[in-house]
Amino acid sequence: MADGLMPASHLAADPARSRGREFAEGSGGTRGPRSAFQRDRDRIIHSIAFRRLAGKAQVFVAPDGDHYRVRLTHSLEVAQIGRVIARSLGLDEDLTEALCLAHDIGHPPFGHSGEDALDAALEKHGGWDHNEHCLRVLMRLERPYCDVAGLNLSWEVLEGLAKHNGPVVAPGWALAELNADFPLELARRPSLEAQVAALADDIAYDNHDIDDGLRAGFLQLDDLLSLDFLAEQWDAVRARHPDAPQPLQLRELVRDQIGAMVNDLIVTTRSNCVGIGSLEELRGAGRAIAAFSPEWAQRERRLKAFLYERLYYHPEQIETARVAHQVIAQLYAAFDQEPALMNSGWCESLPDEPCGRARHIADFIAGMTDRYAIDCYARIFGAVPAGLSNV
Repeated sequence: MADGLMPASHLAADPARSRGREFAEGSGGTRGPRSAFQRDRDRIIHSIAFRRLAGKAQVFVAPDGDHYRVRLTHSLEVAQIGRVIARSLGLDEDLTEALCLAHDIGHPPFGHSGEDALDAALEKHGGWDHNEHCLRVLMRLERPYCDVAGLNLSWEVLEGLAKHNGPVVAPGWALAELNADFPLELARRPSLEAQVAALADDIAYDNHDIDDGLRAGFLQLDDLLSLDFLAEQWDAVRARHPDAPQPLQLRELVRDQIGAMVNDLIVTTRSNCVGIGSLEELRGAGRAIAAFSPEWAQRERRLKAFLYERLYYHPEQIETARVAHQVIAQLYAAFDQEPALMNSGWCESLPDEPCGRARHIADFIAGMTDRYAIDCYARIFGAVPAGLSNV
């Protein structure tokens, strides 16, 4: 290797030694010569929940422009970055890709605004969390098979998704129930593939949200150049391409930033793997092994803080989030008062017990796309509040 360090392949997850699936599958269930993790990836791609990501907000709610990212395109970009990192480190690319593709499946319509509204609606019933709902969708709600619930994914995919932000000490009700049925060792570190997938997510949205923010006019070049490391990269881009139009130079800047973060992550992670002899040792480590260098970790934190201040908490974004929260809250109240307003299958299977009823209604709403939620609101209330789409 150019940096003198060996790949981390001795720490790679091995699909032939997977801890298996929650529900046993006979050999007749295998279609084609695929590893366990390849089958997991394919099951995710073919799921209804994955297709619905095409209609769920990334940064902008129900954007009218065709060029803005949604949860689906974001997930594909995360998977591309994750595969590059996994390949360089000698990890299992299929497991990494499966984790990247599935990581946002639990998001409700309108992103974090929708999540906040559902969490508030379920305050007396354990709350609501999109990471935990991702597991709920994949293990219980998605039903493509005749004889088992969920997609019946491998243990390694499920534990990686459960530990999206690291070990889980106090799981919420959704994850606690699933973990009781199929223990995922929540207090331990996940695989190196899962750690890489989480950081690939950071790299993708840190930089692609800049791209979308510039396109929408919410960010300006002068804002970006207040970050010294971006200013340095901007000077390098202009030196390489002095005659290129500024929009192309900006896209080059975003690509350079992604490349720098990926390269730093690879080098730092290889270094961190030295002295760790097995995957079991990695799971027992008291720290994440996949990581940025201290310099780039600080830069990434600064970039996140910048995006929150200038983009996510932009006054227009805050107003759109307020309206989106109102839409979800009122949809929940309407379905709770009159369940017949839900689709017939969801209405007919509504539990009588209050807690189960609340969670069932939240499951229905969480599966909606932005546009479907807007249409439901218009059907029930006659109109949609103005300002729900800000681009």
